[in-house]
Amino acid sequence: MFKNEDDFKKIVSRLNIDNKPNPVHRENLRRQMLSVFNKARTKTSHAGHWQTIGRTIMKRPITKLAAAAVIVIAVVLSITFLEKSVTPAAYALEQTIQASHSVRHLHIREINPSYDEPILIWAEFDHIGQVANLRLQLPEWSEGSEGAKVVTWKNNKAQVWVKKKNVLVTIKEKTLAAKIYEGVKKNDPKYAVERLQQEQEQGKIEIEINEPVDKAKPIIVTGTYSPESPLYGSRKVLFIDQATKLVTSIEFYEQREGQEHCVCILEYHDYNQPIAAEMFMLEDEIPADTLRIDQTTQEVGLTQGNLTDNEIAVEVIRQFLETLIERDYAKAGKLWGGVPAERMEKAYGQIRFIRIISIGEPVPHSVTGGLYVPCTVEIEENGEISQWQPEHSYVRQVHGQPDRWEIIGGFRGI
Repeated sequence: MFKNEDDFKKIVSRLNIDNKPNPVHRENLRRQMLSVFNKARTKTSHAGHWQTIGRTIMKRPITKLAAAAVIVIAVVLSITFLEKSVTPAAYALEQTIQASHSVRHLHIREINPSYDEPILIWAEFDHIGQVANLRLQLPEWSEGSEGAKVVTWKNNKAQVWVKKKNVLVTIKEKTLAAKIYEGVKKNDPKYAVERLQQEQEQGKIEIEINEPVDKAKPIIVTGTYSPESPLYGSRKVLFIDQATKLVTSIEFYEQREGQEHCVCILEYHDYNQPIAAEMFMLEDEIPADTLRIDQTTQEVGLTQGNLTDNEIAVEVIRQFLETLIERDYAKAGKLWGGVPAERMEKAYGQIRFIRIISIGEPVPHSVTGGLYVPCTVEIEENGEISQWQPEHSYVRQVHGQPDRWEIIGGFRGI
């Protein structure tokens, strides 16, 4: 069996038994096995050989106990190996990042607790994770005076349906793709988890992971911003499905006047569920009387050339007012982003524009990203002559055509 006591001690001491969950108990087990063996050994000096134990191992009760101890060792080892083979690895953020990169279709609900209606996003991604098709439904609360909007984007072409004004604008620009992609990245779950991981590595956030034993319940990842972060005290909570390792929702909390407030909730639905092609096409969805403006099939606005931004803004307003004086509604429509001539005539045909009185210095406008150009024009309407000052005469660069500028608002009827 064993040649000597040292052999047995070596075997016991070399046991690499996992120290979890009760290291004290397992250390006591080692000591008890050694003690059992010590009691079982033969003390006869003239025999002096450990082979005697082998011949009488099953005849003495104490040696039977020693043999049982060896069996216990085997059982303990088998349990240890079994535990290591069936216990799954603890959840790590990398699992969600990897799972999310296989996502091709996604529906997102962005909820502001202060409003009933959410922002809705449908997105299709290509094989490298770039946005291929996109639909945004923006409620009135998110768009201010312009009201609710629906935006679709595909192949660097975007369509914007302003419901309140019943206008559909089609624009084409590559830079819009980058802007939209950056916007989607803020809500894309894989990038949300990647940012969380990066913030942890930078020491900006402390992460706590709660992985329930009940696999039907989500893994909860809480990231709390550390004192080194300007967002100190704020936190975000990710809920992750245990089966798929995909994010089901993210909640964002901020500290205000010593109290924590939920400021946003992102819900993720329909992972990899194909989205109907009609979702990315607005033509069949909008009313028949919608004003359609397509900037991809015509040249709109005015070329800037060597003029400064202020100079081109003034020139756009000047030429627009001159076209109204001349009743050239087709040219007026092109200066106003491509509005059809008949729509311009419907809006201004009953007014006689007499002369331009003044055009002031442009002022930057943060909301539109353009310039406000104050102006005064003399008009005759219903037989009465008066001076008219458009309240919001805005001018800015044409989408996708930065060398051209257009009117975007401030006048009536459009």
